[in-house]
Amino acid sequence: MGVNFRDLLPYEAIDFERLKRKTIAVDGMNSVYQFLSTIRQPDGTPLMDSRGRITSHLSGLFYRTIRLLGKEIKPIYVFDGKPPSLKRREIRRRSELKDEARREWSKALSEDRIEDAGKYAKRTSRFTEDMVAECKTLLGYMGVPYVQAPSEGEAQCVKLCQEGDAWAVGSQDYDSLLLGAENLVRGLTLSGKYEMSLIKLEDVLDSLKITREQLVDMAILIGTDFNEGLKGVGPKKALKIVKGDGIGSVDLDVDVDEVRSLFLEPEVVDDYGIEWKSPDGEGLVSFLCDDREFSRERIMRGYGNLESALRELSQKDLSDWF
Repeated sequence: MGVNFRDLLPYEAIDFERLKRKTIAVDGMNSVYQFLSTIRQPDGTPLMDSRGRITSHLSGLFYRTIRLLGKEIKPIYVFDGKPPSLKRREIRRRSELKDEARREWSKALSEDRIEDAGKYAKRTSRFTEDMVAECKTLLGYMGVPYVQAPSEGEAQCVKLCQEGDAWAVGSQDYDSLLLGAENLVRGLTLSGKYEMSLIKLEDVLDSLKITREQLVDMAILIGTDFNEGLKGVGPKKALKIVKGDGIGSVDLDVDVDEVRSLFLEPEVVDDYGIEWKSPDGEGLVSFLCDDREFSRERIMRGYGNLESALRELSQKDLSDWF
């Protein structure tokens, strides 16, 4: 979910040309969840093989990654690890909402309300550990690197940027800014009908005339994945509070310092490895076609585009990528 900063932060509407020759650390959980939500049949049923295994995430990851590489954009996917203990409440809340959406989906289907069914179905998506493993297997065959975070994936994405391994974080959430990302790209892995935007932390702080620490306090007041926030407090009121008497002037039912530390001192790893490899065509066909029943013709065509894009990128001057 992340923090709701919409309509308050300055941003630049961009297209793929703006990101040409850039490496983006992509929040894998965030992106693949979008695939699970949007790649469905009209009645909301996800793509599945004959054994009932969902394949929407694999389809989205395969084709969208090839599209990005074809635009000379290098994605490095980062997957979540163990969530912080303070996130348990939010995880339970999301699970309850998904259960309710699933009930409404079933009801809409039984009443032949196909359009409503499709809407409810998008809210039922669950990204399982098996799906994470499948995504990693697919990326391995594609030759595209990924990183396993010890905890929050966005924090590790920021770490990649700080180490010079990526130029921006790709995510729909704004939390990357709280975690210190200099550049945040929203809409990167969504379909073309969504506008992509670039948000720069420096511009945000200059525009609001606050520090990053105050931005984190704003998020705590509004509500994050780790705390509920104050009732009736939105971005504008939160800004007024942090620029006035500060977050200490209000009563919050949470250890503010503990929440702050999750953004200012997140758990990340330094010993990750990033290596681009040649794609494995036989592995892709075996995994996607023989096992998951994807169209062999379409996968081979995608593999050709993937191989061509990676070959062309390998010939570029690596110093241009950041």
